[in-house]
Amino acid sequence: MRWTLRLLMVLMLGLLALTMTVASAQDDAVDPCLAASAEATEATAPPDNSDFSFEIILPNPRGDRSFIDSAAAGAERAIAELGVEGTIIEAQGEQEHNATVRRAVQDEPDLVITIAVDSATVEEIVDEFPDQLFAAQESFFPETPDYDNLALYTIYTHENSYLAGIAAGMLTETKIVGSVGGGDFGSINMFIVGFEEGVLSVCPDCQLLRAYVGSFSDPVTGKELALSLYDQGADILYQVAGRSGEGVLEAAEETGNFAIGVDSNQDDTYPGTIIVSAMKRVDTAVFSFVESVVNDTYTPGETSVGMAEGFTGLSWDVGTCSRTFDEFGPEEMVAKLPEVRAAIEEARAAILSGDLVVTNALLAPAE
Repeated sequence: MRWTLRLLMVLMLGLLALTMTVASAQDDAVDPCLAASAEATEATAPPDNSDFSFEIILPNPRGDRSFIDSAAAGAERAIAELGVEGTIIEAQGEQEHNATVRRAVQDEPDLVITIAVDSATVEEIVDEFPDQLFAAQESFFPETPDYDNLALYTIYTHENSYLAGIAAGMLTETKIVGSVGGGDFGSINMFIVGFEEGVLSVCPDCQLLRAYVGSFSDPVTGKELALSLYDQGADILYQVAGRSGEGVLEAAEETGNFAIGVDSNQDDTYPGTIIVSAMKRVDTAVFSFVESVVNDTYTPGETSVGMAEGFTGLSWDVGTCSRTFDEFGPEEMVAKLPEVRAAIEEARAAILSGDLVVTNALLAPAE
């Protein structure tokens, strides 16, 4: 009897020690975003670069909660952190782009930045004003332009879309996942193909659906297409359609399904409906353009950047640290998020090391 009691006590103490060890391990597993937010940062006064000025032309007014708002945020950051003078111009559509850029040139700023202005318009004006420095973002040239006064970033979005695809593939209940693009061409399929590869990497028997709006400013059609894909059984859609994508997000919320946002952090648009956003850091591009001229490191020509350079990522990442879906998403999906994030971090490391290569449909269109 005495030995039995001793054995029970030993087992109980062992179980208690194991429980404490597990609890300690759980306590040590701190969300990196929570750790980052706890770090105190001292505010520093911006330098005085008030003699430097830039003007940025947005293709449409702000409010798309996508790349236009992201570009404006980058300009505002440059003004605040670099101490420069900046003017944000909101064009009212493509018909105003040529005249608006030309008016900006007449102001003789140190740098003129265009966002999603047609490449032919950009080249025409850049060629006409060789003494004016330009930067172009979200303009896609048939051939890489070669001007001493034009800089541009090509932001590759296939890798972070792959990570978003992992989230969709691990969280889908119907095993039907879809995408809605603004148009059927390389710069959009770069998102979609990467996303689909990410889905299939964790859900090889998932069915993939696609639809294209044919416009980046038609949320009504975007919503109609999304409703059709949800009717076909999809429960998660990736929208890559600019303002048209707002219709996709609305359809997800109305039907009780889910979506993945793009470009900016769209998680708060419909809390608990938007799982995560695949961010294309147009804001970082705009800030970098201004910073390069201020620091005299302006480099004409095309610079290709992506996840390794910090120009793409997810809204879950440190720096944005969205945890909206954790708070508002369905309990059964939220419970899976630690496993999902672990898989994403493993894939991210493999991509950055070169062990995992994601198809870039802009360079190598998928068959």
